[in-house]
Amino acid sequence: MFAAPLPIPSLLRKALRFLTLLLPVALAACVSTQPPVQQAVRRIDPVYAAMYGPRPDEPHPLPATDISEVDPRFLRREVAYYGREEPGTIVVDTDARYLYLVREGGRAIRYGIGVGKEGLAWSGRARVGRKAEWPRWTPTPAMIRREPERNAPWAGGMPGGLNNPLGARALYLYDNGRDTMYRIHGTTEPWTIGESVSSGCIRMFNQDIIDLYNRVPVGSPVVVLRGQRMFDADNEMRVSSAY
Repeated sequence: MFAAPLPIPSLLRKALRFLTLLLPVALAACVSTQPPVQQAVRRIDPVYAAMYGPRPDEPHPLPATDISEVDPRFLRREVAYYGREEPGTIVVDTDARYLYLVREGGRAIRYGIGVGKEGLAWSGRARVGRKAEWPRWTPTPAMIRREPERNAPWAGGMPGGLNNPLGARALYLYDNGRDTMYRIHGTTEPWTIGESVSSGCIRMFNQDIIDLYNRVPVGSPVVVLRGQRMFDADNEMRVSSAY
C-alpha cells in the first residue's frame, strides 16, 4: 500500500498561486513590446542622387558620392548672383564655403567647398593657368612637416587615381603667368565639404569639380575672397537645382 500524499498547507498553496500569476508579468517586463526606435533617414532628392552618382566612364571609374550626411546647402545648384563679376568668372568665398561660377542674367552655379590651410593662405585675382584630369599630387614641404607619416612617402609625387588627394580634376591658378600654388580640386574625403580642413587648397566633390572643369576654359578669371563678402550668400533668391 502507498501512503496518501500529505496535504499542502494552505499558506503554501496561496504562495504558489501568487507566483503563477506573477510569472507572466515578470517575463513581459524582460521583453519590450514597443517597436524599435527608427532613426530618421533624410530622403535624397533623385536629382541630387543622379548628380552625385557613379561615373563609370572615367579613366578611374568613379563611385557615387555618399551625400546622405552632407548639409544640403553645399550641394550644387543654380542661385541668384548679386556680385559684379562678369559671366565665366569663378568666385571663391572661403568664409562661406562656396564657389560660384557666374552666369548670364544675374545667375550663378554654386558649389560647396572645403577649405584647407593652403586655401586660406592666398586671396586676390588670378586666372586658370592650366587644367588636369586625374592630376598628379605632390605634397608641399609644409604638408610633409605637418603630417610626415602620411605625406612623406609621396614627396616625389603620387599618380592620379581614386586615392589621390586632388581627386578627379584640378584647376591651377596663375597670376601674371606665375603659378600661385593655389588649386581648386576634387577630394577623397567628401564629408569635409562645407568644413575647414587641415590641408589642401579648395576641395570639391569629385562630381562637382568635373562639372566645373567642363564649363571653364584655361584663362578663365578667378576671384578668391577671404574675410570679405560681396553679398549675403544666405539671402540668395530663386534657388533652383535645375540647369
